[in-house]
Amino acid sequence: MTTLINDCPSVFDAGLPAIAYDHLTDPEEAHRILADARRQAPIAIGRYGPEVLSYEAVRTVLRDNRFVTAQGLGLDAQGVTSGPLWDRATANILGLDGAMHHRLRRLVSKAFAPRAAERLRTVAAEIISGLVQPHITVGHCDVVSDIARSYPTPVICALLGAPATDWQLFSDWVDDIKKIFEWNIAEDEPLILTAWNELDAYLEILINHRRESLTDDLISDLIRAEDDGDRLTHEELIMLCGTLLGAGTDTTRNQLAAAVGALCAHPDQWALLAEHPELAPDAVHELMRYHPIIFGTLRRAAEDVELAGVRIPAGTLVAVNIATANRDACVVDDPDRLDITRQSAAAILNFGGGVHYCLGAHLARLELTEALRVITQRMPNARQTGPSPWNGMAGITGPLTVPLEFDPGH
Repeated sequence: MTTLINDCPSVFDAGLPAIAYDHLTDPEEAHRILADARRQAPIAIGRYGPEVLSYEAVRTVLRDNRFVTAQGLGLDAQGVTSGPLWDRATANILGLDGAMHHRLRRLVSKAFAPRAAERLRTVAAEIISGLVQPHITVGHCDVVSDIARSYPTPVICALLGAPATDWQLFSDWVDDIKKIFEWNIAEDEPLILTAWNELDAYLEILINHRRESLTDDLISDLIRAEDDGDRLTHEELIMLCGTLLGAGTDTTRNQLAAAVGALCAHPDQWALLAEHPELAPDAVHELMRYHPIIFGTLRRAAEDVELAGVRIPAGTLVAVNIATANRDACVVDDPDRLDITRQSAAAILNFGGGVHYCLGAHLARLELTEALRVITQRMPNARQTGPSPWNGMAGITGPLTVPLEFDPGH
């Protein structure tokens, strides 16, 4: 007999475990807390309310259209439901659902295809080699400040057709705009808006210039994009370029630092990748599974939904914990072991799923692949020389520092 949804207990009345880990600076400690809760139930009660933990349940939420993006990028959960920042957030592709979201994805999908990202492989390799080179003779560096922080933004500049010399401008704007996800909006809103306005003004000039002379870059591709006579508006072009810059900068530099830190803690894996650079794509997959730098994302139930035996009431904000889902023993053998040759693991969930699968996934994988090939080959026998605390686990996290020594001269 089929169970009616009203017969299921509410998620708030089901006696689910409570979790708190956002404040931690050690990702492994966070993983232990989450794994303990996941063994008790596929859903826990966290900072925002229900937090989905098991691989099956997380994958379901990411693909189920009854769970929609948190309106305004989750600003409503911080008490912001109007004003200029709210208007920006609700118009962003990351916060859209339904017909408008489908239209934008349809128009831009070709510009973000694997072939489009592939044209940046040589650029990415040159940029990471240039960042690593000054440290080869001395045999030590801080991966975060000396390499990772400066890596992805010049790649995005190349993608957009912006001058490489402007990468620091982009990087500074992203540092401020990403504060929208850091749960301190009351203090950060003026800073976020200032950076966002300055970025838009820059992109306005760049796009107008590109319209006069289309080239082989993303902006030109987006200007050309057409489907049955439909084209992106000027405002949509600015929004999409700014979103790509923000989404592709802080995530990639933090993921690279986290990946290098994990490899350094497993010297056998570092040596294996250095000896077999063809393993780099598999290493990226495994390192993102093992140490993701975004623990989760937010969705909202558009209607009452039964999930894992409980009822999620309509309107409930739901946290989807990708980090612990990637370590679910139901889909990954020995999930707390790092193995860059792993072949049987389920697909990682870092890039989301369903209609909101990350547009920049191909570029992110390419950048990380090229970076890890160069770093492991040119910095052999790497040893971490000090602690490597992370930012808190809320929003985009990652190591604050990864101090390394390695054999010089390579």
